[in-house]
Amino acid sequence: MGWSWKFTLQILPQLLQAVKITISATIVSFLIALVCGLWLAFARRSEVKLLSWVTGGFVEFVRSTPPLVQLFFIFYVAPHFGLMLSPFTAGVLGLGIHYSTYLSEVYRAGIDAVPRGQWEAAIALNFSKAQMWMRIILPQAIRPIVPVLGNYLIVMFKETPLLSAITLIELLGQAQIIGSNSFRYLEPITLVGVFFLILSYLSSLLVRRLEAWLKLNQKGFIN
Repeated sequence: MGWSWKFTLQILPQLLQAVKITISATIVSFLIALVCGLWLAFARRSEVKLLSWVTGGFVEFVRSTPPLVQLFFIFYVAPHFGLMLSPFTAGVLGLGIHYSTYLSEVYRAGIDAVPRGQWEAAIALNFSKAQMWMRIILPQAIRPIVPVLGNYLIVMFKETPLLSAITLIELLGQAQIIGSNSFRYLEPITLVGVFFLILSYLSSLLVRRLEAWLKLNQKGFIN
């Protein structure tokens, strides 16, 4: 069976439609992971020992179990407890929560890297807790970890095929449907690989530009 350009052009609109779902799922999952990860990092550093221990246990549990199992639990088991979610909502929630545990450790590393003198200066200047975090600590903690956060964005993008297991028709799921209906897998699966290569490359360029912009902005701030 050789490559058919006619068949390729015929299935291209369906795959492009699925690309939109893949990109949407990645962006929403990443935003959930960014926000939840920061709150997990705060909770892990809390002076309330019980909160810190519970958060630490949750992070270790989620990181130690496969994301596919967590997706199955949210989509197939949660409805038994009255929580019914659409495939898209369950998918982005599952991926977002799973990767928030990894991002929480990245946030912690960035926060721990802020020099002790910066904390003491904020206290000496009588900054409130909110001012200290928003104006002193977080700006210095997040800049160095942007490349790592960008890498996790690309990793999450590559994990989106897992969502087809909970019936969300993303890029790979659409290719499988096309293949099973036409008995031709060469074109759809090859195109999936090409789409993932292009989108991963564009994502890495975006992260590099963001990193360069932050460095430039940091120099301007210092000067």
